[in-house]
Amino acid sequence: MATPKLRFPAFEEKWNKQRLDSFLERVSNPIDVIPNKKYSQIGIRSHGKGIFHKEAVTGEELGNKRVFWVEPNALVVNIVFAWERAIAVTSDAEKGMIASHRFPMYLPKNNLSNVNFLRYLFVTDKGQSYLELASPGGAGRNKTLGQSNFAELKIDLPSLEEQTKIATFLSTVDEKISQLSQKLHLLGQYKQGMMQKLFSQQIRFKANDGSEFGEWGKVKFSESFVFHNTNSYSRALLSEVGEVMNIHYGDIHTKFSMLFDVSKEIVPFLNDQIDSTKIAENQFLKEGDLVIADASEDYKDIGKAIEVVHLNNQKVVAGLHTYIARPVQPFALGFCGYLMQTFEVREQIKKLATGTSVLGISKTNIGKVEIKLPSLEEQTKIANFLSSIDQKIDVVSEQLEQAKLWKKGLLQQMFV
Repeated sequence: MATPKLRFPAFEEKWNKQRLDSFLERVSNPIDVIPNKKYSQIGIRSHGKGIFHKEAVTGEELGNKRVFWVEPNALVVNIVFAWERAIAVTSDAEKGMIASHRFPMYLPKNNLSNVNFLRYLFVTDKGQSYLELASPGGAGRNKTLGQSNFAELKIDLPSLEEQTKIATFLSTVDEKISQLSQKLHLLGQYKQGMMQKLFSQQIRFKANDGSEFGEWGKVKFSESFVFHNTNSYSRALLSEVGEVMNIHYGDIHTKFSMLFDVSKEIVPFLNDQIDSTKIAENQFLKEGDLVIADASEDYKDIGKAIEVVHLNNQKVVAGLHTYIARPVQPFALGFCGYLMQTFEVREQIKKLATGTSVLGISKTNIGKVEIKLPSLEEQTKIANFLSSIDQKIDVVSEQLEQAKLWKKGLLQQMFV
């Protein structure tokens, strides 16, 4: 018998170990499929990320596959990936859908359990250890949940009332996370929409005196920027400490904001095997520089660029598979970072990229990209407006991460 670290004050009873088949019973309602009828199947994502709906298929396409009607409000587990926490609870949204024999479903037995409580329990570290225990075998698909092993698991369980209280509370936390995720998604869509309208000139700002800005000019990238050399040091020559930071192309693809502020990013350093005194002055980044990734495995990231907007007096260089593009004319700080993400620029870069399994783009080809430029004052207004949206996105993103961390802490402390 045991008790959790974090508990609602109304409950004091110990949690008792009980065999799973004493509080859950398997339910199965097999189907005799009709060849010309369509059926919608469910799937279960790993890591407790819920149920998804597959495209409908005909009974003929199902063939001899054993399938069952989905039971609403049941605990359902993917026996192939149970060890990866592929477990969920069905809802009325899945009513009328089907599941294969790989997705056994369970309902409460003897009024002893709450399936939503059990769903949360099984995505905790302890819960995952139960699922692994019931899934003997080697790695990957060989680790299949044995249903008799599952039934024999001994689980620490509180009263039904406490289970329901915990499940309801954690559901409200999930709802908050869902709301923040949706807000973040909508802000991202709004930003993309406004970028498209601003850079296509569907929407124009006015000057401070209320007058209209002039027409945008069109130039080639090579007319506005000059390229400088970068280094070719691998990640093996980078360190967590040092004097000179080094931007690796992989971090442009996966980590860094399009407006690179060194005080907000975690950037590796060149290690002490490298003599930084031999680095040419023009290789050190300056605010306003673009750092462009010249290699990628897909078109989405080829030629992806970040603009350096704040260095905080830190020495920073650009490394393997990158180009430094330094402006030769005045630009509003931040404008070029957004410019390089626009649909028109991205499409040109994709067409100029070469290669098959790994794509590349040369300085010469980047230089051919045509860019449209407004006046410096209009650039400033565009950059400031889009930056204000990014700030809101950063705030919501941080709130979302904090909510996820809070939930993780709750899961660690509210279960035995």
